[in-house]
Amino acid sequence: MLPLLTLAYRLLVTDRAKFAALIVGLTFSVFLMVQMTSMFAGILQRASATVLNTGAPLWVMDPAVTTVANSIPMPDYVLNAVRSLDGVQYAVPLYSGAALARLHDGVYQSVSVIGLDDTTLFGRPPLIAGQIEDLYADDGFIVVRDPEYAKLERPTLGTTFEINDHRAVIVGIAKLPISGLFGIPTLYTTYSRAIEDLPNPRFTLSYVLVQPRSAAEIPAIVAAVTALGYRALTADGFINHITNFYVYETSLGTNILMMTVISFLVGLSISGQTFYTFIIENLERFGALKAIGAKSRELITIILFQSLLTSLTGYGLGVGLCALLVAVAKVRLPDYSSTITYLNLIIALGMVLVIAAVSGYVGVRKVTRVEPFDIFRG
Repeated sequence: MLPLLTLAYRLLVTDRAKFAALIVGLTFSVFLMVQMTSMFAGILQRASATVLNTGAPLWVMDPAVTTVANSIPMPDYVLNAVRSLDGVQYAVPLYSGAALARLHDGVYQSVSVIGLDDTTLFGRPPLIAGQIEDLYADDGFIVVRDPEYAKLERPTLGTTFEINDHRAVIVGIAKLPISGLFGIPTLYTTYSRAIEDLPNPRFTLSYVLVQPRSAAEIPAIVAAVTALGYRALTADGFINHITNFYVYETSLGTNILMMTVISFLVGLSISGQTFYTFIIENLERFGALKAIGAKSRELITIILFQSLLTSLTGYGLGVGLCALLVAVAKVRLPDYSSTITYLNLIIALGMVLVIAAVSGYVGVRKVTRVEPFDIFRG
């Protein structure tokens, strides 16, 4: 088998121009596929940033909520009702809203404000400066140091500005694992301060964060909350709910899917056409191999090996090029949200194997039909 594969490799790389064209076409196709799906994965991850950063196992919300940023206020009795359910260890309120911050130079900047439960501060971010207890001080806020941090003029401990005409003092600087999606700086404060300082409708409760006594209690809690007329989702369920919204109810999923399919068709057309040309130009060599006793099974092995080798080489180079671009872009563009996941790589690999199979099939059909007599007669 090794001599046969060695022969296949030499036949493939002899014509360096055709071999390079195959590799470049496949590399470009894989690069586009991984890039598109990685951008989509990064956007979805940032869209669920609040859920991931908070760490609550169960979220209670209005049934009309589509994303974590699109909170719909609930009456306060929902919090008390959830706390009274069997299987609930504790439940705390969470405020999520938007406000306008007026900086020292008079510029207004939109900010996202998260209000934590006054008693437990459940969901508080990890601090890199300041003390979490200072959040209870007058007008205390925590700012998140993320790509949007500079939009607030890089505040330090003790920096003051106005939020909706109320004084705000930075008492802590936090660093979150995942930044938000919409390019807005994030501030944390207590729940009571958030509902006092920010304009709100009649109801102010955005979410109820629930800690069940055990995972086995979750189905009963979900059913009880549903009976109240509200929705309870686990953290993973909420993330899936957000993902489904962006995939099926916005144009984002359709656009990414179309670009991925176009990338796949580009790679398929380039690979198929170039590989077919390669087979045609080497048809005499395959006919000579058949004349000296090579069986059709051995010729098929040669074709499939060549197709698989070029496809996997292009796959590796395409993934490497995409990873390099993502790394450079994140250094130069902090807001860049592309994230390469295992699922992205598996999807791209599956498409590359389809390209390899189609290219191999085109070559096999041509080679198995060649007759040595026709070759030598020509």
